[in-house]
Amino acid sequence: MKLNLVYITAKNKEEAGKIGRELLKARLAACVNIIDKMNSLYWWEGKIQDDNEAILIAKTRESLVKELVEKVKSIHSYSCPCIISLPILGGNKAYLDWLEKETK
Repeated sequence: MKLNLVYITAKNKEEAGKIGRELLKARLAACVNIIDKMNSLYWWEGKIQDDNEAILIAKTRESLVKELVEKVKSIHSYSCPCIISLPILGGNKAYLDWLEKETK
């Protein structure tokens, strides 16, 4: 089974928590890590923005990524949220087995 990490940014820790809990309830992720107060510099609507955001890192099955992306987009406050999926190429087999077991 192929597994992925999904990197997501949110406007703050509260929104990240809401998104993370929804992903867990739907079994679209086995675990979500939240990192608060990340500084983001980015282009948006022709201007450089400088904001604080929160990061979510969701661990899931590759087969659930599309559904996970759609779920995040449906509840996210941004019109174009950062949602990027990266393959997991290896790691602790027991953890990866657990991740597989805890997703639908």
